[in-house]
This record gives sequence, C-alpha cells and structure tokens, in this order.
Amino acid sequence: MTVRGRLLDAQTRCVHWGSVLDVVAIRLACCTPYYPCRTCHDEAADHPAVTWPPGSEDETAALCGVCHERLTIAEYLSCDNSCPRCGAGFNPGCRLHRGLYFG
Repeated sequence: MTVRGRLLDAQTRCVHWGSVLDVVAIRLACCTPYYPCRTCHDEAADHPAVTWPPGSEDETAALCGVCHERLTIAEYLSCDNSCPRCGAGFNPGCRLHRGLYFG
C-alpha cells in the first residue's frame, strides 16, 4: 500500500502532524493511496478530496503507522484512540477532523 504526503517517518507522521500519536493514515473515497492528513492529500493529489459517504463503514480506509495493519472505517471510528491490532495510541484530537474524511 502507498502512503503519500510529506512524511517525516515510516510511522506515517507528516510535516503537518508529527506528534508521537499521529500514526494514522487515511484513504479517501476518491483515491487509492493513504495520506497522513487531509492537507497532505490536498497538496499531493491532482483532484479534490471526496469523503466517504454514509454506509461505507466496511471500507478499508485507515492504516496504523505502527503495525501497518489496515482498518475498516467502523474499526477506526470505534477504536477509542488506539489500534485494535497493536495497541498503539492514536491522537484523540483527530476526532475533531473526522468530517474531512467520513460523511
């Protein structure tokens, strides 16, 4: 799988969000690559971002940057800020931006 954007490390941190908890990359409905953040998508993609519509909960659209396991939208949205596979902590502030990715 491909992760695009201005990455800082192999755990999907980018120049926009680089804390120890910023280890999730998300695939938008409009394209195949994962991006560490919406700004990375907007800078690197040649098209406007399209959020996942309601009813897409079974789509694989999140990637843990620590264990590199892919998560469905439902798994990601219900994970309580940690990877259900490896337990890595995710940034709880990302909840504020979910509307940029999921409808």
